[in-house]
Formats: sequence, C-alpha cells, structure tokens
Amino acid sequence: MSITEDIQTVFAKDPAARSTLEVVTCYPGLHALWMHRISHFLWNHKLFLLARLNSHISRFLTGVEIHPGAKIGKRFFIDHGMGVVIGETAEVGDDVLMYMGTVLGGTSLDKVKRHPTIEDGVVIGSGSIILGPIIVGKGAKIGAGSVVVRSVPPGATVVGVPGRIAEPECPATGTDLNYANLPDPMLRVVSRLLDRQNRLEERLRSMEKALPGPVTEKLMAKLAREEQIREALRDVLDPEVGIDIVDLGLIKEIIISDDDTVEVDMVLTSQACPMVSHLTEQVRRRVEGLHGIKSVEVKVLDEPWNWDRFTRRRETAPKE
Repeated sequence: MSITEDIQTVFAKDPAARSTLEVVTCYPGLHALWMHRISHFLWNHKLFLLARLNSHISRFLTGVEIHPGAKIGKRFFIDHGMGVVIGETAEVGDDVLMYMGTVLGGTSLDKVKRHPTIEDGVVIGSGSIILGPIIVGKGAKIGAGSVVVRSVPPGATVVGVPGRIAEPECPATGTDLNYANLPDPMLRVVSRLLDRQNRLEERLRSMEKALPGPVTEKLMAKLAREEQIREALRDVLDPEVGIDIVDLGLIKEIIISDDDTVEVDMVLTSQACPMVSHLTEQVRRRVEGLHGIKSVEVKVLDEPWNWDRFTRRRETAPKE
C-alpha cells in the first residue's frame, strides 16, 4: 500500500479526477483512508486512546468514520465519502469501491465479530446499509439504498429493503454501478402474478362468450360496448407518465347496466393524488360523449396499479 497506488486508484475509479494535486487536496475519502492507517497502526500497538482520537479528528475533517480496529485492503476507494461508517470488526478487501452514506454496522453488543466482511472487488452503492457478521462475496454489487442483512454470494447483485438477490451473477462491467439497469425482483414477481390474473380473466371471458342462446348475444353486446369505451379512454393520458390510462392499467373495470348507465372503476395509488379530479373528469367526458350512454359514474379505488400492463407496453414499444 503506497500513496502513489492510492492516487492511481482514484484516477481508475473516479472519472471526475483531473490532476494529482486535485486528488491529494480535494478527496476526503482518500484523506480518511490515510488517517485510518495511522489509527489502525496505533490500535494494533495497544494505543487505543490515541487511535480513537485520531479517528475522531478524521471524522471531523472528512465526514468519514472508520473505526481504528477495522481492516482495510488495498486500492480501497470511498467516492465523496460523507456519511460513511465502518465498524470495529469490519473487514474490507482489495479493489472495493464504496459510495457516500454506506454503513458497515454491527448487530450485537457482544465483543465478537459483529460487522460485515467485504471481499475483493465489491461495489457498494450510495446509502447502502450492511449489517452483522455477514460476508459480501467477491465481485458482488449492492444497489443504492439497499439494506443487506444476509450474506451475499460472489458476483451477485443485491437490491431493495431488505436486500434481495436480483441477479445471481453480475455482468462484466468493471467497477461501474449503473443504478438504472439494476433489476427489481419484487416487480418481476408482481408482474407475473398480474399476468396470471389477466390470463385467467381472458379464459373466463372466453367461457362466457361460449354460453348458448340469447345470453351470449346480450353478453357480446356488452363486451362490444365495453371495448368501445376502452378505446375512447385511450385518449386520456396520465400527465405524470405520458401514457394513456388504459395501457397504464388505471382502468380496473367497466360495468354496463341494462339501462345504459356506466360505472368506470379507476385504480390509483391514493385518492389524495392531485391528478384524481383531472383524470376522473376526463374519463366522464369521454364516456358521456359516446352514443347511447345515459349517465356515467367514475369511482376511484385505492389499490396498487396494474404494473403488468405498464411493463408490457415498455417491453413492446419500438426502440429509438
């Protein structure tokens, strides 16, 4: 471990670095690392008070708190650094990249190994919290804002609260952490459930169409009218998303009565949404404008959105 190697590490992991002078004078993560080495030397020689005092001064100057007892490997880089906390029994391997706000915390009051072990080549996103004597395997990636309480296998990508493995193996992207490309495992599960629900509804509708006699004719007329209403509502766009409310999944159900009255059930995350009045009024006007509709009632249901429609539209949309 040398000062030259530390400076080269900054240039390798931070594209904003422009000159050696800038790196030496303006990188608090680098200053915190250098001061930690002094603290760790004092700690290993039983000079606990001096070690803690030096660590405390480092925290005041850099905003990075590294306990003198923590073990730090080679080519370790803390980007920006403010708010980083590394506990006493934490171990950090070589070539680790850590962003601001990361916490390597403990979950026990006993004087034992109670902080995480970070193996070589791990990338830890901003605001991540890793708790307990767990192991984050070599080359793993921790998404920004994740809370990790279980060991992470080598090469895995972890996101969410609590942290879940989103990908068993990271693509070969070096130390880059593109947050926009991190998958959401819970969204995938919900999408699959909603897709299953949609298929069951389609099967039920097919069975209804197969009913004999005048019942089928009446049902087919209602289905045709419902489809006409849905097509009319495609002109209503959600201003915040820029997608029509049908494809976005905001229309849960359309109920057509025998007296040509229509009830439209909309799904929003909260009835307190500032766009509720605008959207309901637009829906009412579109449906009332259809021939043969006597009255329209729009109900807002406080339920999760049908994300399956939204993600399916994004997947099938032509790429520019």
